[in-house]
Order: sequence, then C-alpha cells, then structure tokens
Amino acid sequence: MVSITMEYQGDLHCRAVHGPSGTTLLTDAPADNQGNAESFSPTDLVATALGTCILTVMGMKAQAMGSDISGATATVEKAMLSEPRRIGRLATRISIPHVLSEHQKDLLERSALTCPVHKSMSAEIEMPIDFAWG
Repeated sequence: MVSITMEYQGDLHCRAVHGPSGTTLLTDAPADNQGNAESFSPTDLVATALGTCILTVMGMKAQAMGSDISGATATVEKAMLSEPRRIGRLATRISIPHVLSEHQKDLLERSALTCPVHKSMSAEIEMPIDFAWG
C-alpha cells in the first residue's frame, strides 16, 4: 500500500506528498474551470498517469525481451465533457524511436493495453492508442 497525502492550499491549489519518497506535486484548477492553470489539474494527472503507465509497462516488456525503448514518448490529448464535467477522451500517441521486429512491436503494443491505469478507467472514456515506430 502507498500513502499519498494531499493538502488544499487555497485559491484552487493543492499540494500532494508521495509517502514513500517525499516527492511533492502541486495542482491547480484548469483555466476553463475557475483556475489559473499554473500547474497540472487533477484531470491532467489522470492523463499523465495513463501515458506514463503505458510507457512503464512497455519498458518492462522491452526489458524482459532484452530490448531497450529509452527515448520512447507518450502524448496524451485529454478532452473534457461538460454535462457532467468529466474526462471524455484520452487519445494517446506512443512514439518509439527504435527499429524493432514486427513480433517485438506486437508484444509491446499488446503490453500497453495491460497498463493498470488503462484497465482502471471507466468504459465511458474513449482511449484510443496510436503507435509510431522507428
């Protein structure tokens, strides 16, 4: 179990502390919802969690295959819905700047879908993933 402690600091800002490491993270409400967009919004962190989770599980799979995907990137485009206000779409683009066999690519693409964040999301959220290789 991991404990993360959050504190509301006023003016729609929060501070989160990761228990095991002590690392801090700040949030702000988005500009389109009463905030100043001075940091990640809570829903931005959901998009961030999705992209970093996909890269992490792909990295684990690459290591298990004796490969390295260092330099791979994820870009997640988040679209909000208004009624009720919620995440409607998280479109992810994964770019891997390495030459890999078709078999390796297939294994890595399938591993991306095993990401715990992806598996934990509501089925109401569209989550297409696009891969760019080499």
